Amino acid sequence: MEIRIGVQHVGREVVLESEQSAEEVRSLVDAALTGGSVLTLTDAKGRQVVVPADRIGFVEIGAKKAAPLGFAAS
Repeated sequence: MEIRIGVQHVGREVVLESEQSAEEVRSLVDAALTGGSVLTLTDAKGRQVVVPADRIGFVEIGAKKAAPLGFAAS
């Protein structure tokens, strides 16, 4: 699923593809904001993205991507 994070005072959004569920991402965001710590997410390739919670402007959690559509050869 695609996750977009707006960071204060940064012109571009952080965009990553993650295999984590929407509920898991939401709980990580809530914990980071409540605790004033950092938000750490892992993308689909295993890389980690770390954002200080006090700099988060917004987090948009997209729907899980459907399988690509195409034509089957017979």
